[in-house]
Amino acid sequence: MYSCGALRRGWGHCAPSPILFFSLLLSAAPFGLLGEETRQLLEFDSATSDAAAKPPGKPYPPYSLAEFSWNNITDSLYPATLSATFQGHPKGDPTGAFANGSLAFRVQAFARSGRPDQPPRLLHTADTCQLEVALVGASPRGNHSLFGIEVATVGQSPDCPMIQEQHSIDDEYAPTVFQLYQLLWGSLPSGFAQWRPVAFSQEKAGRESALSCQAFPLHPTVAHSLPQSPVVQAFFGLQEKYCTFNLTFGASTGPGYWDQHYLSWSMLLGVGLPPVDALSPLILGIMTVALGIPGLMLLGAGLTLILRCKHASEYQSIN
Repeated sequence: MYSCGALRRGWGHCAPSPILFFSLLLSAAPFGLLGEETRQLLEFDSATSDAAAKPPGKPYPPYSLAEFSWNNITDSLYPATLSATFQGHPKGDPTGAFANGSLAFRVQAFARSGRPDQPPRLLHTADTCQLEVALVGASPRGNHSLFGIEVATVGQSPDCPMIQEQHSIDDEYAPTVFQLYQLLWGSLPSGFAQWRPVAFSQEKAGRESALSCQAFPLHPTVAHSLPQSPVVQAFFGLQEKYCTFNLTFGASTGPGYWDQHYLSWSMLLGVGLPPVDALSPLILGIMTVALGIPGLMLLGAGLTLILRCKHASEYQSIN
Protein backbone atom coordinates (compact mmCIF):
# COMPACT_ATOMS: atom_id res chain seq x y z
CA MET A 1 0.00 0.00 0.00
CA TYR A 2 0.98 3.61 -0.21
CA SER A 3 -0.06 5.94 2.56
CA CYS A 4 -0.65 9.68 2.18
CA GLY A 5 0.51 12.06 4.84
CA ALA A 6 0.37 15.80 5.41
CA LEU A 7 -2.42 16.23 2.85
CA ARG A 8 -3.53 19.53 4.28
CA ARG A 9 -4.20 21.28 0.99
CA GLY A 10 -5.67 18.57 -1.20
CA TRP A 11 -4.24 15.50 -2.83
CA GLY A 12 -0.57 16.21 -2.37
CA HIS A 13 2.37 13.87 -2.83
CA CYS A 14 1.95 10.42 -1.31
CA ALA A 15 4.78 9.37 0.98
CA PRO A 16 5.57 5.68 0.42
CA SER A 17 4.90 2.95 2.93
CA PRO A 18 5.81 -0.56 1.81
CA ILE A 19 2.22 -1.73 1.58
CA LEU A 20 0.53 -2.26 -1.74
CA PHE A 21 -3.12 -1.42 -1.19
CA PHE A 22 -2.79 2.34 -1.30
CA SER A 23 -1.98 2.05 -5.00
CA LEU A 24 -5.73 2.53 -5.17
CA LEU A 25 -5.13 6.27 -5.16
CA LEU A 26 -2.42 6.11 -7.79
CA SER A 27 -3.87 3.70 -10.33
CA ALA A 28 -7.11 3.67 -12.27
CA ALA A 29 -7.39 -0.08 -11.70
CA PRO A 30 -7.68 -1.01 -8.01
CA PHE A 31 -5.41 -3.85 -7.02
CA GLY A 32 -3.58 -3.62 -10.32
CA LEU A 33 -0.39 -4.12 -8.30
CA LEU A 34 -1.48 -7.48 -6.95
CA GLY A 35 -0.87 -10.78 -8.68
CA GLU A 36 -2.72 -14.00 -9.26
CA GLU A 37 -2.28 -15.19 -5.67
CA THR A 38 -3.04 -11.87 -4.02
CA ARG A 39 -5.74 -10.09 -6.00
CA GLN A 40 -8.62 -12.10 -4.64
CA LEU A 41 -11.80 -11.78 -2.67
CA LEU A 42 -12.06 -15.03 -0.71
CA GLU A 43 -15.23 -16.90 0.24
CA PHE A 44 -15.60 -19.94 2.52
CA ASP A 45 -18.48 -22.27 3.39
CA SER A 46 -18.44 -22.08 7.19
CA ALA A 47 -21.18 -24.75 7.46
CA THR A 48 -18.52 -27.36 6.64
CA SER A 49 -16.14 -26.37 9.43
CA ASP A 50 -15.97 -25.64 13.16
CA ALA A 51 -15.26 -22.20 14.59
CA ALA A 52 -11.56 -22.89 15.25
CA ALA A 53 -10.74 -24.22 11.78
CA LYS A 54 -8.11 -22.55 9.59
CA PRO A 55 -9.22 -21.73 6.94
CA PRO A 56 -12.73 -21.20 8.31
CA GLY A 57 -14.43 -23.64 5.96
CA LYS A 58 -14.32 -25.12 2.50
CA PRO A 59 -13.11 -22.43 0.07
CA TYR A 60 -15.13 -21.47 -2.96
CA PRO A 61 -13.27 -20.40 -6.11
CA PRO A 62 -11.96 -16.91 -5.27
CA TYR A 63 -12.93 -13.76 -7.12
CA SER A 64 -9.97 -12.28 -8.97
CA LEU A 65 -9.92 -8.54 -8.47
CA ALA A 66 -7.93 -8.18 -11.68
CA GLU A 67 -11.06 -9.38 -13.48
CA PHE A 68 -13.30 -6.74 -11.91
CA SER A 69 -14.69 -3.73 -13.70
CA TRP A 70 -14.15 -0.56 -11.65
CA ASN A 71 -15.86 2.82 -11.63
CA ASN A 72 -14.21 5.96 -12.96
CA ILE A 73 -12.31 7.37 -9.99
CA THR A 74 -13.04 10.95 -11.05
CA ASP A 75 -16.71 10.33 -10.22
CA SER A 76 -15.94 9.54 -6.58
CA LEU A 77 -12.85 11.64 -5.85
CA TYR A 78 -13.58 14.42 -3.35
CA PRO A 79 -10.56 16.70 -2.74
CA ALA A 80 -12.49 18.74 -0.19
CA THR A 81 -12.84 15.73 2.11
CA LEU A 82 -9.63 13.97 0.96
CA SER A 83 -11.60 10.84 0.08
CA ALA A 84 -12.19 8.54 -2.85
CA THR A 85 -14.14 5.34 -3.49
CA PHE A 86 -13.32 2.54 -5.92
CA GLN A 87 -16.38 0.39 -6.61
CA GLY A 88 -16.42 -2.67 -8.83
CA HIS A 89 -17.93 -6.00 -9.78
CA PRO A 90 -16.71 -9.00 -11.82
CA LYS A 91 -16.66 -8.46 -15.59
CA GLY A 92 -17.95 -11.98 -16.02
CA ASP A 93 -20.60 -13.04 -13.50
CA PRO A 94 -22.30 -16.20 -14.80
CA THR A 95 -24.05 -16.92 -11.49
CA GLY A 96 -25.28 -13.35 -11.07
CA ALA A 97 -23.75 -13.09 -7.59
CA PHE A 98 -22.93 -9.42 -8.16
CA ALA A 99 -26.07 -8.53 -10.11
CA ASN A 100 -27.13 -6.23 -7.27
CA GLY A 101 -23.85 -6.05 -5.40
CA SER A 102 -20.40 -4.51 -5.45
CA LEU A 103 -17.02 -4.48 -3.75
CA ALA A 104 -15.84 -1.02 -2.69
CA PHE A 105 -12.56 0.41 -1.41
CA ARG A 106 -12.93 3.74 0.33
CA VAL A 107 -9.78 5.75 0.93
CA GLN A 108 -9.76 8.62 3.43
CA ALA A 109 -6.77 10.87 4.11
CA PHE A 110 -6.63 13.13 7.17
CA ALA A 111 -5.50 16.72 7.60
CA ARG A 112 -5.27 16.56 11.39
CA SER A 113 -5.33 14.18 14.34
CA GLY A 114 -8.63 12.70 15.50
CA ARG A 115 -10.95 9.71 15.24
CA PRO A 116 -13.60 8.74 12.68
CA ASP A 117 -17.24 8.82 13.74
CA GLN A 118 -17.82 5.12 12.98
CA PRO A 119 -16.23 2.22 14.94
CA PRO A 120 -13.57 1.02 15.36
CA ARG A 121 -12.51 4.69 15.54
CA LEU A 122 -8.75 4.22 15.29
CA LEU A 123 -6.69 7.23 16.30
CA HIS A 124 -5.26 8.90 13.19
CA THR A 125 -2.79 11.70 12.48
CA ALA A 126 -2.00 13.87 9.45
CA ASP A 127 0.48 11.22 8.30
CA THR A 128 -2.10 8.46 7.98
CA CYS A 129 -4.90 7.28 5.72
CA GLN A 130 -7.81 4.93 6.32
CA LEU A 131 -8.75 2.19 3.89
CA GLU A 132 -12.22 0.68 4.25
CA VAL A 133 -13.27 -2.46 2.38
CA ALA A 134 -17.03 -2.94 1.92
CA LEU A 135 -18.87 -5.84 0.29
CA VAL A 136 -22.49 -4.87 -0.31
CA GLY A 137 -25.40 -6.72 -1.89
CA ALA A 138 -23.44 -9.62 -3.42
CA SER A 139 -25.17 -13.01 -3.19
CA PRO A 140 -23.13 -15.54 -1.21
CA ARG A 141 -22.64 -19.03 -2.62
CA GLY A 142 -23.61 -20.66 0.67
CA ASN A 143 -26.09 -20.07 3.48
CA HIS A 144 -23.28 -19.22 5.91
CA SER A 145 -20.51 -17.88 3.71
CA LEU A 146 -17.54 -16.13 5.30
CA PHE A 147 -15.46 -13.69 3.28
CA GLY A 148 -11.85 -12.62 3.37
CA ILE A 149 -9.19 -10.72 1.44
CA GLU A 150 -5.54 -11.31 0.68
CA VAL A 151 -3.01 -8.56 1.41
CA ALA A 152 0.41 -8.15 -0.17
CA THR A 153 3.36 -6.09 1.12
CA VAL A 154 6.76 -5.30 -0.36
CA GLY A 155 9.46 -7.40 1.31
CA GLN A 156 12.31 -5.22 2.60
CA SER A 157 14.21 -7.71 4.75
CA PRO A 158 15.11 -11.41 4.61
CA ASP A 159 12.05 -12.30 6.67
CA CYS A 160 8.47 -11.17 6.46
CA PRO A 161 7.30 -8.84 9.25
CA MET A 162 5.20 -10.31 12.01
CA ILE A 163 1.76 -9.09 12.96
CA GLN A 164 2.01 -7.56 16.43
CA GLU A 165 -0.92 -7.82 18.83
CA GLN A 166 -1.44 -5.20 21.51
CA HIS A 167 -3.90 -5.41 24.40
CA SER A 168 -5.68 -2.67 26.32
CA ILE A 169 -8.25 -2.35 29.09
CA ASP A 170 -9.95 0.44 27.13
CA ASP A 171 -12.81 -0.40 24.75
CA GLU A 172 -14.69 2.91 24.70
CA TYR A 173 -14.06 3.53 20.99
CA ALA A 174 -14.54 -0.10 19.92
CA PRO A 175 -16.86 -1.81 22.45
CA THR A 176 -15.81 -5.35 23.49
CA VAL A 177 -12.63 -5.11 21.35
CA PHE A 178 -9.49 -4.95 23.49
CA GLN A 179 -6.89 -5.80 20.84
CA LEU A 180 -5.03 -3.80 18.22
CA TYR A 181 -3.02 -5.43 15.43
CA GLN A 182 -0.22 -3.70 13.58
CA LEU A 183 2.51 -4.34 11.03
CA LEU A 184 5.74 -2.31 11.05
CA TRP A 185 8.34 -2.00 8.30
CA GLY A 186 11.92 -0.87 8.63
CA SER A 187 13.91 0.02 11.72
CA LEU A 188 12.50 3.53 12.17
CA PRO A 189 9.84 2.19 11.33
CA SER A 190 9.35 3.53 7.80
CA GLY A 191 5.70 2.53 7.58
CA PHE A 192 2.90 0.78 9.40
CA ALA A 193 -0.59 -0.67 9.15
CA GLN A 194 -3.00 -0.82 12.09
CA TRP A 195 -6.39 -2.42 12.52
CA ARG A 196 -8.68 -3.80 15.18
CA PRO A 197 -9.79 -7.43 14.81
CA VAL A 198 -13.39 -6.50 14.10
CA ALA A 199 -15.61 -6.08 11.03
CA PHE A 200 -19.29 -5.18 10.80
CA SER A 201 -22.32 -6.77 9.14
CA GLN A 202 -24.41 -3.57 9.09
CA GLU A 203 -23.76 -0.17 7.58
CA LYS A 204 -24.39 1.42 10.96
CA ALA A 205 -21.49 -0.23 12.76
CA GLY A 206 -22.10 -1.23 16.37
CA ARG A 207 -21.69 -3.94 18.97
CA GLU A 208 -24.67 -5.95 17.72
CA SER A 209 -23.21 -6.21 14.20
CA ALA A 210 -19.56 -6.81 15.16
CA LEU A 211 -17.75 -9.73 13.51
CA SER A 212 -14.42 -11.22 14.49
CA CYS A 213 -11.46 -10.61 12.17
CA GLN A 214 -8.77 -13.26 11.92
CA ALA A 215 -5.30 -12.52 10.52
CA PHE A 216 -3.04 -15.30 9.26
CA PRO A 217 0.78 -15.15 9.42
CA LEU A 218 2.68 -13.55 6.57
CA HIS A 219 4.55 -15.74 4.13
CA PRO A 220 6.96 -14.90 1.28
CA THR A 221 5.70 -14.63 -2.28
CA VAL A 222 8.12 -14.42 -5.19
CA ALA A 223 7.91 -11.44 -7.49
CA HIS A 224 7.11 -13.39 -10.65
CA SER A 225 3.73 -14.32 -9.17
CA LEU A 226 2.78 -10.62 -9.17
CA PRO A 227 2.49 -8.33 -12.18
CA GLN A 228 5.21 -5.70 -12.48
CA SER A 229 3.67 -2.41 -11.40
CA PRO A 230 5.13 0.91 -12.57
CA VAL A 231 3.95 2.48 -9.30
CA VAL A 232 5.87 -0.02 -7.16
CA GLN A 233 8.92 0.27 -9.39
CA ALA A 234 8.84 4.07 -9.13
CA PHE A 235 8.92 3.99 -5.34
CA PHE A 236 10.90 0.84 -4.58
CA GLY A 237 12.64 -0.24 -7.82
CA LEU A 238 12.43 -3.79 -9.13
CA GLN A 239 11.22 -6.07 -6.35
CA GLU A 240 12.19 -9.70 -5.97
CA LYS A 241 10.20 -10.51 -2.86
CA TYR A 242 6.75 -9.81 -1.47
CA CYS A 243 4.91 -11.02 1.61
CA THR A 244 1.23 -11.93 1.70
CA PHE A 245 -1.32 -12.77 4.36
CA ASN A 246 -5.04 -13.48 4.58
CA LEU A 247 -7.73 -11.74 6.59
CA THR A 248 -11.08 -13.46 7.17
CA PHE A 249 -14.20 -11.94 8.71
CA GLY A 250 -16.84 -13.55 10.90
CA ALA A 251 -17.56 -16.99 12.35
CA SER A 252 -20.03 -19.78 11.65
CA THR A 253 -22.24 -18.62 14.53
CA GLY A 254 -23.57 -15.20 15.50
CA PRO A 255 -24.06 -12.26 13.15
CA GLY A 256 -22.65 -12.55 9.64
CA TYR A 257 -22.72 -11.30 6.09
CA TRP A 258 -25.87 -13.34 5.55
CA ASP A 259 -27.87 -11.02 7.84
CA GLN A 260 -28.05 -7.99 5.55
CA HIS A 261 -25.59 -8.90 2.77
CA TYR A 262 -23.21 -6.29 4.11
CA LEU A 263 -19.60 -6.46 5.32
CA SER A 264 -17.14 -3.67 6.12
CA TRP A 265 -13.66 -3.60 7.61
CA SER A 266 -11.06 -0.84 7.85
CA MET A 267 -7.37 -0.35 8.53
CA LEU A 268 -5.07 2.62 9.11
CA LEU A 269 -1.95 3.17 6.98
CA GLY A 270 0.88 5.60 7.55
CA VAL A 271 4.55 6.49 7.56
CA GLY A 272 6.85 6.83 10.55
CA LEU A 273 5.76 5.79 14.03
CA PRO A 274 2.13 4.63 14.43
CA PRO A 275 -0.25 6.59 16.67
CA VAL A 276 -0.37 5.38 20.26
CA ASP A 277 -3.71 5.31 22.04
CA ALA A 278 -3.94 6.86 25.49
CA LEU A 279 -6.62 5.83 27.95
CA SER A 280 -9.95 7.47 27.14
CA PRO A 281 -11.46 10.06 29.53
CA LEU A 282 -14.21 7.58 30.45
CA ILE A 283 -11.71 4.90 31.52
CA LEU A 284 -9.61 7.47 33.38
CA GLY A 285 -12.75 8.61 35.21
CA ILE A 286 -13.68 5.05 36.13
CA MET A 287 -10.14 4.35 37.37
CA THR A 288 -10.13 7.57 39.40
CA VAL A 289 -13.43 6.66 41.07
CA ALA A 290 -12.40 3.03 41.57
CA LEU A 291 -9.09 4.00 43.17
CA GLY A 292 -10.34 7.15 44.86
CA ILE A 293 -13.22 5.68 46.86
CA PRO A 294 -11.07 3.05 48.66
CA GLY A 295 -8.50 5.78 49.32
CA LEU A 296 -11.13 8.06 50.84
CA MET A 297 -12.45 5.17 52.95
CA LEU A 298 -8.95 4.44 54.27
CA LEU A 299 -8.40 8.12 54.97
CA GLY A 300 -11.71 8.34 56.80
CA ALA A 301 -10.92 5.23 58.85
CA GLY A 302 -7.50 6.65 59.72
CA LEU A 303 -8.95 9.98 60.86
CA THR A 304 -11.58 8.19 62.97
CA LEU A 305 -8.90 6.11 64.63
CA ILE A 306 -6.77 9.19 65.35
CA LEU A 307 -9.70 11.07 66.88
CA ARG A 308 -10.62 8.11 69.09
CA CYS A 309 -7.06 7.81 70.33
CA LYS A 310 -7.00 11.55 71.05
CA HIS A 311 -10.22 11.35 73.08
CA ALA A 312 -8.88 8.36 75.03
CA SER A 313 -5.67 10.21 75.90
CA GLU A 314 -7.67 13.22 77.20
CA TYR A 315 -9.77 11.04 79.59
CA GLN A 316 -9.01 11.79 83.27
CA SER A 317 -9.83 9.05 85.76
CA ILE A 318 -11.46 10.16 89.13
CA ASN A 319 -9.97 8.51 92.23
